[in-house]
Amino acid sequence: MTVFTAVTKENVEKLVKKGFVKEQAKTIHEQLRLRKGAVTITLYTSGKLLVQGRPPEVKEVAKFLEQQHIGEKVRPELFRQETGWIIGSDESLKGDTFGGLVVAAVRANDEMRKQLQELGVADSKTLSDEEILPLAEKIKKIVQCEIKSILPEEYNHSGKVTELLNKLHKDCAADLGGGKQVVDKFPGCTVGDIQEEKAESKYVEVAAASILARAAALQQLNYLSALAGFQLPKGSTHVQLALMAVQERELEFRKFVKMEFRNVKEYL
Repeated sequence: MTVFTAVTKENVEKLVKKGFVKEQAKTIHEQLRLRKGAVTITLYTSGKLLVQGRPPEVKEVAKFLEQQHIGEKVRPELFRQETGWIIGSDESLKGDTFGGLVVAAVRANDEMRKQLQELGVADSKTLSDEEILPLAEKIKKIVQCEIKSILPEEYNHSGKVTELLNKLHKDCAADLGGGKQVVDKFPGCTVGDIQEEKAESKYVEVAAASILARAAALQQLNYLSALAGFQLPKGSTHVQLALMAVQERELEFRKFVKMEFRNVKEYL
């Protein structure tokens, strides 16, 4: 997969004259979807353009886009070259007021790593929400994976978050079988054969795990939002109105937020 940014719909529509055929958009975040042979081009509302398909054809289309000065080509993620079975694990929701905790792990060998990179797997922080869910589904078709999604109520009864994180990372890896485990290092991390900060930008397995974790986090927040009757916010910066809404609706805070967070304690 090749990625371009700062792309307009008008520019992409020029490709219809080159034999590309318009297809039905698969999400509300897609402005345009085109296909020609084994190549699919997807333009998102963010202005990001994905060119996917067989590498030779993708390379040819990407070259044409560059020649036409359509957007800016994003340099692919450069991951470390590994051999054998590697398990990468990462977490999501750790710093969010709403939601519990998600840990995901991915187990891959040399061929799977190649497929993940061809798919365009990258650190989930570089991807938009609309890209995460479909990419997560594609990752699941390539590799073995394990995802553990802990709801707030269980999180609030679990004790120290560091102990919970270590347990979830360990359990995810154990469920996947053998392999060297690489963990995106967090304060108090005691698990994994390799513990490294920003591992999601260095190991493709951890990058894939970060995508699965974030996808599961989005799904958890959507589930909790349905229970609450309003959309819960991500992060911890602008959550005051949402905390007020939980109180006004007479909902149980422990089922929606992390009770140990300072902003929750101060509100209550």
